[in-house]
Amino acid sequence: MDLLIYGAYGYTGDLIARQAAAAGEEPTLAGRDRAKLQHLATELDLPFRAFDLDTDDVAAELEAADIDAVLHCAGPFVDTHRPMVDACIETGTHYLDITGEIEVFESVAGHDDEAAEADVQLMPGVGFDVVPTDCLAAHLAERLPDATDLRLGFQAEGGLSPGTAATAVNSLGEGGAVRRNGAIRSVGSAYDVRRIDFGRGETGAVTIPWGDVSTAYHTTGIENVTVYTAVPGVARLFMRSSDLFAPVFDLPGVTGTLRELVRNTVEGPGEETREHTSCYVRGEAANDEERVVSRLVTPNTYTLTVDAALVVARKVLDGDWEAGFGTPGGVYGPDLVLEVDGVERTDEEPVRVVSR
Repeated sequence: MDLLIYGAYGYTGDLIARQAAAAGEEPTLAGRDRAKLQHLATELDLPFRAFDLDTDDVAAELEAADIDAVLHCAGPFVDTHRPMVDACIETGTHYLDITGEIEVFESVAGHDDEAAEADVQLMPGVGFDVVPTDCLAAHLAERLPDATDLRLGFQAEGGLSPGTAATAVNSLGEGGAVRRNGAIRSVGSAYDVRRIDFGRGETGAVTIPWGDVSTAYHTTGIENVTVYTAVPGVARLFMRSSDLFAPVFDLPGVTGTLRELVRNTVEGPGEETREHTSCYVRGEAANDEERVVSRLVTPNTYTLTVDAALVVARKVLDGDWEAGFGTPGGVYGPDLVLEVDGVERTDEEPVRVVSR
């Protein structure tokens, strides 16, 4: 069965393509830039197809290449996911991506019935966004089945890729998001600041509109979800004040110019950085009487994204999938993340809640 990696010459897509090739697999590489694709495909001795999601017949391209599953790696996914999802449903092709954008998860979830009818799986977020946090949410829900509140967070080392930085620019001035009573609610940027021990001692952390605000609810049914990340003090101040500049980011050309600037100047972590950095993930589920805490230690976020995306892609190609929209932890269970080399999970003893 055949896998197509769209956005194969981007930072993360390139890493995924190289690892797949090193494992003896033969995915089809794809994207809109023929010259970049041809260069990479020649180096890796892999087939390729150049097509644009906005202007070409994507469904025809998938059918012509006889593709069984797409691993979509070209963000910002809020701008790119719709034509690929539509083409996958039309052609009976499974859809995977590495997004972390709430809007994309909710959009793809809205195609659940169509995907089920087409007998294909739609699973966004098969990378660091959101495999470790989603699997931790599923694990916590098993530990405390009647949990009403879920808090997830992470402390990452190693820097950002051009695509991740561009996505962050896209969201400047848009505020944050949490889930309350089952509904996604807009809040200010970094609206909650607290000190959290992700596994290396307490550090300052703020709320972020991470994909789990969407996916954790689909995975666990827990109606109140908040996600945090460790952020230095100066960055916390900038995040909290960024909403004041929202009118500036809305001016024509401003966000696009900033996005191109980061794409041209941010290179992403190199091999040595990826090998020697980690990520620390913490999750907490609670009800009125009890609280449980679990943690993960994972490889660098991009290393995990490459490994997790290929783990899920191989499952799909081997026939292990569920028709419709699905989340990594929901379809494959909380131990999916433990299939990635270098991931460790620990649990704290449950504690009684005196007051919350």
